[in-house]
Amino acid sequence: MVEHEPRACDAALARAFEFLGKRWSGVILGSLRQGPAGFVELRRAVGGISDSVLSERLVELAHAGVVVREVEPGPPVSVQYRLSGAGEALVPAMLELSAWARENLPQAEQA
Repeated sequence: MVEHEPRACDAALARAFEFLGKRWSGVILGSLRQGPAGFVELRRAVGGISDSVLSERLVELAHAGVVVREVEPGPPVSVQYRLSGAGEALVPAMLELSAWARENLPQAEQA
């Protein structure tokens, strides 16, 4: 009898999907791919997200080092979010995922 090794997902890939698969994280990063944005701009770009969830995700993304939060002292005080170097490194993968989704996933029906 031949023994087979159990299948296992690459640990780094599993971590990436756990992080990026968290609701709204990928969409926020995709929005920031177009350049820096303030909180209100991001809320508009990510339709359907609540202020509290957007704030929570931005904190998580900044803590992970893929988003940078920049405060301009003003007046008025202004806060902008942008991709960090690590976030910019995700752009090619995000573009590939977008292309794959366009080709392989059906679009949701419009209500």
